[in-house]
Amino acid sequence: MTFSYYSLAPLNSVLNSIAAVLLLAGFVFIRMRWIRAHRACMLSAFTVSALFFISYATYHYHVGDVRFQGRGAIRPVYFSILISHIILATAIVPLALITLWRALRGNFARHRKIARWTWPIWMYVSITGVVVYLLCYRLYPPGYNEPNPRKFAKIPNFTKIIKPTDSAH
Repeated sequence: MTFSYYSLAPLNSVLNSIAAVLLLAGFVFIRMRWIRAHRACMLSAFTVSALFFISYATYHYHVGDVRFQGRGAIRPVYFSILISHIILATAIVPLALITLWRALRGNFARHRKIARWTWPIWMYVSITGVVVYLLCYRLYPPGYNEPNPRKFAKIPNFTKIIKPTDSAH
């Protein structure tokens, strides 16, 4: 079994889904004043979101951009969701870091003030991340085919085919 960078796209969606569930649980726990459970959920959501970002960056570094294949009325819907998702995903990074920092430092009054903005934005970003995945990869699959690693296995000594040029020396 070989690893494919294409498998990271569904993993990213799963990580976003887990983050959304943890964010919701954290919200419920703080409303119930279960501080330790809230803290555990929010730290876990932050960790899962960081893992998501690493996986997302790795995927796009190796695979590149994926064009949305939907046509007609779904295109403006998709791009409206995508654009708002990208803008708010950019905003959530400093918001989440500041919110987490204030909580860890015990500055709960300031933590609550910013968390009222951070939580709904983070939740929106997590949910719309899953929606973008479903639209771009499941409902309207991309136009690429995953490379077949067996294709390269049939070429004897694949590295000898690509020879460096002498002019570079």
